[in-house]
Amino acid sequence: MKFPITKPSITSDEIKKVFDAAKNGWGKNCYDYIQKFEKSISKYLKSKYVISTSSCFGAIYLALKSLEIKEDDEVILADINWIATVAPIVHLKAKPIFVDINLKNWCIDPSEVEKKITKKTKAIIAVHLYGNVCDIYALKKIAKKHRIPLIEDAAEAFGSSINKKKVGTFGDFGCFSFHGTKTITTGEGGALVTNNKRLYDRALKLSNHGRSGKKQFWSDEIGFKFKMSNIQAALGFSQIKRINKILNKKISIFNEYKKELKYKDIKLNPKKKNEINSYWMPTVILGEKNPISREKIFKEFKKKGIDNRVFFYPLSSLPMFKTQKKNKNSYLIHKRGFNLPSYFDLKKKDIKFICKTLNRLLN
Repeated sequence: MKFPITKPSITSDEIKKVFDAAKNGWGKNCYDYIQKFEKSISKYLKSKYVISTSSCFGAIYLALKSLEIKEDDEVILADINWIATVAPIVHLKAKPIFVDINLKNWCIDPSEVEKKITKKTKAIIAVHLYGNVCDIYALKKIAKKHRIPLIEDAAEAFGSSINKKKVGTFGDFGCFSFHGTKTITTGEGGALVTNNKRLYDRALKLSNHGRSGKKQFWSDEIGFKFKMSNIQAALGFSQIKRINKILNKKISIFNEYKKELKYKDIKLNPKKKNEINSYWMPTVILGEKNPISREKIFKEFKKKGIDNRVFFYPLSSLPMFKTQKKNKNSYLIHKRGFNLPSYFDLKKKDIKFICKTLNRLLN
């Protein structure tokens, strides 16, 4: 594709640090870049404790396991999400409870959450979709009222904030992704953050084969291997030093889309005045009266070399779950939504070309 949906920004510094880790990051130095990366994340997010992980899936699994989520427990989450949010719930044999989204921010609707709380509810997972900030204050209030742990899945929202506080730092745990498609990358990888020392200690132990550090190679229990490699962390350490520059470019790309897209009956990523949206994926929601289908737009885009992605499917529409079409907003937005290209090297003239193509199709 001439215009891919996304790609990472890699400079000579990233290459230099990865090479250094590959050449020198062994033996006593095998955790050097991991520690540097975790400290950098902690400083940026202003979160006390950080555990780098193999993926955001690993981070969510560790969060749920640390909260002692078990068989038949219920975990509430939005119906519109990527599969990695619900998969850890299923692996733990707990029950995912899908609720509808709020069309204002495309994220989990707090009023729907409260309706679904039962004695079996043991956690709420709030996803900040495509960089959009969910109603985190309302969700935190509900979680506190019912004494239910709140986990933030901020895989798609590294850098987003509300009232100058970064998303992922409001809940009991915050989970992030550094996949190659994300705002900053470690190739594959993620992070689990918390301000709770007890939860941090529990998650850290579980993430490293249940080892307590009492003596060499001693494990108190069966744990997991969700660690990030030192080489991956070297890439992440270089990336996070450039986070403000990368984030500003993502925001400027979105603003250019907003400026150039002329058709009125569409919606783009929302943002309130007290929020910073990292705009991981600039997203278009077609209105009811659009003259052309999303699929026809995709065909024209392909001819022009413009990559795109469909809006996530409702999780309840997947074959392993029971269909819940009562979650009307989730089913509606999936059919009308799609993502546009956004990456560091995308130029204004490229965005103008993409918008000109879409404007022509819609008008």
